[in-house]
Amino acid sequence: MPYGADLLLIDRFLEMMAAEAGASKNTLLAYQRDLVATSELLEGRLGVARTEDLSRLASAWCDLANSSLARRSASLRRFFGFLADEGLRNDNPSSALARPTARRVLPKILSREDVDSLFAEIEVRLNRVGPVVRPLRLLALVELLYGSGLRATELVSLDIRAIVADRPFAILRGKGGKERLVPISDRARKAVSRWIEVRPTGSTWLFPSGKSHLSRVRLFQMIKELARDAGIPPERVSPHVLRHAFATHLLEGGADLRALQTMLGHADIATTEIYTHVDSRRLVELVERAHPLVDAAARRS
Repeated sequence: MPYGADLLLIDRFLEMMAAEAGASKNTLLAYQRDLVATSELLEGRLGVARTEDLSRLASAWCDLANSSLARRSASLRRFFGFLADEGLRNDNPSSALARPTARRVLPKILSREDVDSLFAEIEVRLNRVGPVVRPLRLLALVELLYGSGLRATELVSLDIRAIVADRPFAILRGKGGKERLVPISDRARKAVSRWIEVRPTGSTWLFPSGKSHLSRVRLFQMIKELARDAGIPPERVSPHVLRHAFATHLLEGGADLRALQTMLGHADIATTEIYTHVDSRRLVELVERAHPLVDAAARRS
């Protein structure tokens, strides 16, 4: 099969993933990269690959990180499943693909003291003589990252009507076009209100920049600069790390894992469970304090 035929199959697969599975743009790009790279390895024979062809991919992928290998294998399994479902081939050779057990990477952790240092640095900037537009924008951004657990893309693309001063929640459209309700704290709503007072007019974005909204790259840079000035190694801090801090500190405070899953917009509870590792001591203390068998043992003694 010529390479062009592979491209047609890949395009049909991506159309299905967008229309039926609601895959995000970034997810579709990842699928496309994986499938095109594999097609090139198989010299344009991806669509008609046999089990022995797929078995030989392991040696070509030996230098990939375990997480990349797992993702690429998952992309191929879904692709071949699509071909079989559509009747484009009468078998599914993906059983020959390796099933790496990717070790889930633990999120980087910020302590509450670290977060306090970030807000203290913003306060220093607000108290300096001169314009407060940028510090107020930064305050609103960090309050929403840490106080609501927003993803970077969700944050920078917020509509100006998304957050209302007297409403303690916002309805966001996240990954896969799925809507979810997220809490907006009093502090965050106050910070947003202060930002709106000085925000440039003429745009529907809450955080406008030029003809569009603030970019994820610029947000990343701003958070790194803030960390550096707050005395925290910049490599330890990013918008996503602040989202992790939101989840970690909520769990430490006694939040329910299912509620946390909803707030973070995780499709699978297993994704949310990554945060339980940081709170094992509290969970043990909770069992020792609240479990009825522990009370019974205490009474017998």
